[in-house]
Amino acid sequence: MTPQDYVQKKAAASGSSFYYAFLFLPPSRRAAITAFYAFCREVDDVVDDMVDAGVASAKLAWWQSEVAQSFAGKPSHPVMQALMPLVADFHMEQRHLQAVIEGCQMDLTQTRYLDYPGLQRYCHLVAGVVGEVAANIFGHTQPQTLDYAHKLGQALQLTNIIRDVGEDALRGRIYLPVNELQQFEVKAHEILKREYSPRFTALMQFQARRAQSLYDEALALLPAADRRAQKPGLMMASIYRNLLSEIERDNFQVLHQRISLTPLRKLWLAWKVQALGRL
Repeated sequence: MTPQDYVQKKAAASGSSFYYAFLFLPPSRRAAITAFYAFCREVDDVVDDMVDAGVASAKLAWWQSEVAQSFAGKPSHPVMQALMPLVADFHMEQRHLQAVIEGCQMDLTQTRYLDYPGLQRYCHLVAGVVGEVAANIFGHTQPQTLDYAHKLGQALQLTNIIRDVGEDALRGRIYLPVNELQQFEVKAHEILKREYSPRFTALMQFQARRAQSLYDEALALLPAADRRAQKPGLMMASIYRNLLSEIERDNFQVLHQRISLTPLRKLWLAWKVQALGRL
């Protein structure tokens, strides 16, 4: 299996909504975003598949070393072998990849966030930086487009957090800020035990309003000159906003299930942005 085959298989196997946005890109840009996304999946899977925190920490340390060696011209992992020939053309830097690893390391040491600014730091590393790299790959002419990409990444990550409250609780993690749980009088043990209540619903409505506001702010930041190039990001915004609306319509029943859109609906939403230019 070639490195290119490996990253393609990794990206497709994830079943992520991101894959649908890649389908409409020209080959070189699609190759770059597929390889970068495969890298993100590799390091994220270290945490998601964790059985022993010490082993996971050692694996992430290995990835830090692998990234450094790759940028020194010696990639050994197929993901890095696929990615490295493309980094110069699409302005990917070692700091971007190391930031993603740093965000994953936070998951090994931190299972709660005291307040939203603390959570924002995590979102910046695992989603804002990813948005910046993606915006570079898609192409842009205006520096403000990177501000849009960071804001959109944060909105996507908050949507993930809302969707995955139940799954994360099974791993002992609660990303909802502690002071906001206190504000809505929701106890951590209620989430860990998957107990619904009107208080929990109110808390989640608050989280959803914040995410929706971030989508609005992100889209307002995107310069018209870069809108066509950034269509893949707009596809993600459309898919994830529809997912968030689905979760809201289901009254935030996220503790016992993972709410998702069908592949056909994701493809339709992506095509609509590609063909009609609207979310």
